[in-house]
Amino acid sequence: MLSTGLPQGAVPKLERPGPLRERVYEALLELITTRVLRPGRHLVESELAGHLGVSRQPVREALQRLNTEGWVDLRPAQGAFVHEPTEEEADQLLSVRTLLEAEAARLAAANSPAAGIAALEELCAKGEQAVADDDVDLAVATDAAFHAKVMELAGNVVLSELAGQVDRRVRWYYAPVARRRGTQSWIEHRSLIAAISSRDERRATEIMRAHTEHTRKTYHQREEG
Repeated sequence: MLSTGLPQGAVPKLERPGPLRERVYEALLELITTRVLRPGRHLVESELAGHLGVSRQPVREALQRLNTEGWVDLRPAQGAFVHEPTEEEADQLLSVRTLLEAEAARLAAANSPAAGIAALEELCAKGEQAVADDDVDLAVATDAAFHAKVMELAGNVVLSELAGQVDRRVRWYYAPVARRRGTQSWIEHRSLIAAISSRDERRATEIMRAHTEHTRKTYHQREEG
């Protein structure tokens, strides 16, 4: 049951002011993305409403929206369940991510100012510390922030919008392999920073492509051993 499976304090009560429907949606999406609500989990409206401190109506509306977007499966006579991604779904999304982020790395190498490089180095140090502390949640969040910064430094609005559409699903797929990728992921980030800093567009592209491919392959190998 949901009431026995969430960590203490994982779901704060939502404040009433503001668009409650949207805030309930964002709260549930974050819980799914971070895998507090794991794939296959049965989502009971009344329990979710109790955890969030709201009525069942905004929860029902949020679940409908999440179903439309592919995060939740609504099964007749059974209820709502967190979607369980297939290997093919993961492969397709992570392959698209490789294409988008490789181009972002190339553009970042062509455009990045010193302040942008410093921001990447700061995020890398934060991620390395998260790995050293075995703080998986922080490592995943910092990884997402690092890649978002590279995308920002690329300076291509259309590319950034496309990447934004897949960002949360990338976090969803990365979460179960973050510990396994561990230090190696941040070594690759350091290499990427060096390539961007030296304005080596070709090298930055190659490193990012290899980096994202390593994550894709690790996801598919996550249950081995």
